[in-house]
Amino acid sequence: MALRKFIIERDIPKVGTFEREQLRGAAAKSNGVLRQLGPDIQWLESYVADDKTFCVYLAKDEDIIRKHAEISGFPATKITEVRKMIDYRYALGKVDNARRYAAELIELAPDVVLAEGNPRPLLEATRTVPIVFVLTTDPVGAGLVESLARPGGNATGFTQGEYALSGKWLELVKEVAPRVTRVAVLRDLAGASGTGQFGVIQSVASSLGVEVSPINMRDAGEIERGISAFALQSSGGLIVTSSPVGPIHRDLIVALAARHQLPAVYHERLFVADGGLISYAPDFTDQYRQAAGYVDRILKGEKPADLPVQAPTKFELVINLKTAKALGLTVPPTLLARADEVIE
Repeated sequence: MALRKFIIERDIPKVGTFEREQLRGAAAKSNGVLRQLGPDIQWLESYVADDKTFCVYLAKDEDIIRKHAEISGFPATKITEVRKMIDYRYALGKVDNARRYAAELIELAPDVVLAEGNPRPLLEATRTVPIVFVLTTDPVGAGLVESLARPGGNATGFTQGEYALSGKWLELVKEVAPRVTRVAVLRDLAGASGTGQFGVIQSVASSLGVEVSPINMRDAGEIERGISAFALQSSGGLIVTSSPVGPIHRDLIVALAARHQLPAVYHERLFVADGGLISYAPDFTDQYRQAAGYVDRILKGEKPADLPVQAPTKFELVINLKTAKALGLTVPPTLLARADEVIE
């Protein structure tokens, strides 16, 4: 019979002030009782707070946990069985990491996996475990689902929006900085979205009187070299397109835009919170909230194949006025009036 996982809360006055040797002595006493009780109970780890400890155990039932408490003298004030585990991996925008972590997660036999961005590594690892994705670009074009209305397979979720959103970023550059005639576009070629977003920006550039130049962002060095070379000429601006790589190098990109006086529009609010000028993007919090609803429905028995892929319905325009001032820009009142958030 498989052991179940429990969290045991123990009320122990001033345990947080115990010296290392006192804690070691308590652990030795507890482990001695565990050996007496046999393989039906196992200690995994413990956490010490001011007047409590929280211990994680594998056990056949609550009774043996209470027996351990009785023999050892350590109270089992509250026993809670762990019903679900949330495990996570962060690939840091690296394809090899994504493949390895996807395999690790599927090996854990989860009930469902939530994935940000491109879920392809997960789909390569399993065609049975349900996957809910968020902030994913063009899932039909990328072959992740059969259609938006009827995804088929084991994946569904929420898109980042149409590629047409990318054209809006260039419009914002011109609106906040009309004198800009050249725009560098940071893109990630590891996925189709990098090419797709740049293609849309390029298609509207001539109508706005702007020349666009792509800069790949495989790593920090490439980003710095590309932006620094672009900034050697005047009248420049910057767009940072959507990808998992951009946020990893967020501090560098924002610093380079400030150093070279480049009005920049970003695909994510975090850049603006860290000193970037403007972002226009789906409301990420709303996407995760909706994804939680899909996860709940799947855990209750619904199939990803029957849950339609949804496009974002809420978008956020965020402006950093402090950065605008540092760049010598006056944000038009009409643009400020449309902003969902203004950072001062």
